[in-house]
Order: sequence, then structure tokens, then C-alpha cells
Amino acid sequence: MKHLTKVIHQLGFIFLLVTASQLPAQSANPIRIESVVEESIDKIFKDFDGVEKPGAAVAVIKNGEIIFKKGYGSANMEYDIPVTPSTIFHVASVSKQFTVYSILLLAEEGKLSLDDDIRKYIPEVPDFGKPITLRHLATHTSGMRDQWDLLSMAGWRNDDVITKEHILKLVAKQKALNFDPGEEYNYCNTGFTLLAEVVARISGKTFYQFTKENIFEPLQMNNSQFYDDHERIVRNRAYSYEPTKTGYKKSVLSFANVGATSLFTTVEDLSLWGHHLNRPSVQIKPIVEQMNTLAVLNNGKTFNGAYGQFVTPYKGIKQIQHGGADAGYRSYLGRFPDQDIAISVFSNFSKSNPAALSLQVADLFLTSEVEAPKVSKKVKEPKTINLSSKALTAFENYFWNEESALSRRIYVKKDTLRYNRGGTNETPLAAIAKKKFMMLNVPGLVTVEFKTEEGKDRMIVVQENQPDFIAEAYEYVEPSKVDLKQYEGSFFSEELDTRYLFTVFNGVLMAKHRRNSDIPNKMIKADYFNNPAGVQLQFVRDNTNGIIGINVTTGRVRDLWFQKE
Repeated sequence: MKHLTKVIHQLGFIFLLVTASQLPAQSANPIRIESVVEESIDKIFKDFDGVEKPGAAVAVIKNGEIIFKKGYGSANMEYDIPVTPSTIFHVASVSKQFTVYSILLLAEEGKLSLDDDIRKYIPEVPDFGKPITLRHLATHTSGMRDQWDLLSMAGWRNDDVITKEHILKLVAKQKALNFDPGEEYNYCNTGFTLLAEVVARISGKTFYQFTKENIFEPLQMNNSQFYDDHERIVRNRAYSYEPTKTGYKKSVLSFANVGATSLFTTVEDLSLWGHHLNRPSVQIKPIVEQMNTLAVLNNGKTFNGAYGQFVTPYKGIKQIQHGGADAGYRSYLGRFPDQDIAISVFSNFSKSNPAALSLQVADLFLTSEVEAPKVSKKVKEPKTINLSSKALTAFENYFWNEESALSRRIYVKKDTLRYNRGGTNETPLAAIAKKKFMMLNVPGLVTVEFKTEEGKDRMIVVQENQPDFIAEAYEYVEPSKVDLKQYEGSFFSEELDTRYLFTVFNGVLMAKHRRNSDIPNKMIKADYFNNPAGVQLQFVRDNTNGIIGINVTTGRVRDLWFQKE
């Protein structure tokens, strides 16, 4: 299939892509919404009203017509510039669906296939032993490590200028994947940066230029662009903010990379896009259908993830959505294709929740479509039995889940066995068999069973519609009694080209980096630590019991190696 622009030129009718829905001022029979609905939307956004605080913008498009649009609060707090529906926002990960769309345009032209190996187009990507396809990248199933987590550990900050070249060089130095391609879902920004680069290399144009010519101009999204130059002047843009104890401060973003992020747009423009996807032309329908298709893992299972989007029904209604968050920017596009409704909500305040705001707005327009709440059958709780204090004490132990690097403590307090997740976060247990318990005061039935298998004591937590949580008993070490100096030293990562110095200060193991503030690390078991950033550290020993390095894991990076120097 040819580019949108070529289709338009061939057919001579721009309404194939730009319908009257995208030109609301020309609508012969404009849809009117009741004043009570407008007032309800104002109430939803009341916390943003006033130029003395960060703001938000919202637009609703239905049957091709923008039936509501409004701005609240400030786009620039230094000059008291108000947010309007025409204010341009950085919308972060909402960008990803445009990247997939661009890839599929090229696929329709026969210039690539979703099942092509990424190394066919970007040979700098390392050979990890198994092919990573464009399909894997577009569905967060590639196993690649996430660029933002890697950059953060390497000492980069959001307000640094981060270019495409920086990211590609970092990717080229990686030596391992989080998992084999197609085996799991794990949200990965890296894949979409690579997809945008594929578009650029095949088309011979920058991603900025390609999307301008093939998406934004045909759809008359005149205030939209992929912001690949951090020095480019963009008029009428919003700046982002985060809270302080006394008010607000700027949250600076200096990205100069595209694909995973960096779409600049307005709620008006994104409404045109939402309608375009809800009611695609015949020529574009195969692309949109592919985008809306759930991704399939190697085991045949799906996970609500489609291509650059997620399919998450709302109150029984099909919704296709994606949100975004960078610096203080927050965004959300929720589409209800069966009703031909799309709702866009942007904010420049880090504590805002556009997804929740969007769904509150959706409630006002979907009232006749919402399914009646299903009366859930009450789970019949098993009968409990009494166990003696001595019997309960036999279950006291510490358990470790290796996959998630999580510790759980089981102990007796006031004649009740308790399941402790750390600190005061714990749940009482009631016995339903000699070695099986159920959690009290939690939704649904959650059971905790203790078994001895292969000579090891294990705890299995079972909850409906959740994978079993299996943890193995381990010997607890009181951190205050551990000599932390054994963990001191300098550790270097070739993959990040960065080093950390670990030293003990006031009884705390601190990680020092030349660019970051010092990071405190808390021991959770022997040789395992975590820190406030959610990073887990496993110190690795050789056969002489000496520490030789650290495996570092975050939510989107697993087992990144730091060698002791």
C-alpha cells in the first residue's frame, strides 16, 4: 500500500482521510452537549483551574466532531499563560502508536515485514543469539533492556540532552536480554526508538519529516510534530512542573530522541487522530486492525497489549488506550471505537492522572452504553480450624521469591500467624488445613500453603487470576550485625561505561556516582540490597567467598553486570 499522501493524490479526495469530523466548524449539524455536561467536566478539572497552578486540556470527539474542548490552569507559570485546547504538550508514550503506524505504512508498501529481524535494518543492535523482530519491538515482547533505566543507571538525568545517537550507542553495548524474545511482556521504550530509526533508514527521511508528510499533513494535524531537536522553537507550548513543599518547580525535559516519546501535539489534533483510528478509510483499515490486534506470546497467551496501544475494556465497553509520562508531563488517549468516541487529556503537572480524568469524562458520554455491574458470586470461604501456638510457631520463617527478588516474613503475633511484606504491611492468616492458611481482610480468596519439596521449605501463595507466588525459606541475617565493609569497593559496568563506588557511611552502604546524589542501600538478605529507586543489587561471590561483582535489576532491566575493580 502506498503512503497516505499518495493515496490522497491518486484519489483526489482528501475526505478519505480528513472527513468532516476533522473540520468541526464545517459540520452541517453540529452536536450540542447539554450545559450540565459542560459543568460536570468543569468540576472534574476544578483542581487545575487558575493560572497560578499547572494546568490541563481535554477534548472529546464523537462521530467525527469535537463536541467539547477546554483548557484549565497555566501552560507557563512564569508568564501566567493559560492552557487552551490549542496548547501544545509533550505527550510522552502516547507517541508509540504513531511509531507503529509508520512501520505499518511501510509494511503495506512491501518495504518491510513485522517479522523481519531488527538487525536487518540496524546491524548495530547486538546479536543475542535469537532474532528480535519488529513485531517483538512493537509489542514490548523483545526482551531488550529499557533505555531509560539503562541511562538512569549510567548517570543520565531527564534534563540532560538525550539524543537518538546516545541511545543507539548504549543499545550497541548491551550483552544480554531480560528474556528470550516473545517469552514475556515487559514494557520497553528501547523498541520504539529502534522502530523510529527503521522508518528513517528505510524512507531516507528523518522520523520528524516522515510523520509530517505521511500522518500530520494528511490528517490536518497542523500543531503536531515529533520533537527531535531540543533547540527547536515551538510556539504555544506548555512547560512541565512538579510540586514542592511550598508550591511548584519546573520539571525540565531536554529529549532529542523520538519513537518511544517526543510527540508534541494538542488535544484538538489528537482528537482527529482518535477519530481516524476509530473510523479508518478502506485503505487504512488493515493498518488499524493490526494495531488493535492483541499481541501473542510464544506460549499462545495474550496480555491486553496490542501494537503501540493497550486494549482495556471499561465498564464492559471496548477501550483502546495509551498514557504517557515524562518529567511533569502526563497524557492519555482513550478510544471507544464502537461508539466512535475518543477522549484526550493532557496535563503539565506530575501529580495529575489523565487516565482517571479521561474515564470520568467518559462516564458522561457512555451512560447508555455502560453494562450494569455484574453481581459477583461471593466466594465461599473454607472453614477455619484452630491450631495451637506451638503449631503456628513451626511456620515462622523468612521466604525469598527469586523471580521478583522479594522477601516475606511469616511470624506469630498475639496467637495469630502473620504474612509480612515489610514494615507494617502485613496480613493475618487463618488456618484451613494443617499446612494451609487463607489471608484475612483481603479481596477474594488468597491461600498460603507451606510445603517441603526436594528437601527445601517452600511457601506457595495462590490467588485467582494471578500467577502463583512461590518463595523458598532462607536464613535471615540481621543487617545491624553484618559487616557492611565487605561490600565496599569500586564496581564498573562495560555495558553502561560507568562505575559506582560503594562505601559505608553512618552504618549505611552508600552508592556514589560522579553525577548522581549518593544512594543508600538497605540489606534485605545476605548479599541482597535494594534502594529507594527500586533498584535491586545482588553481590556475587567466587568460590573463595570473595565478592567479584554485582548483578543489578530494575523493573525493566535484569541482571546488569558490574565488575569489581
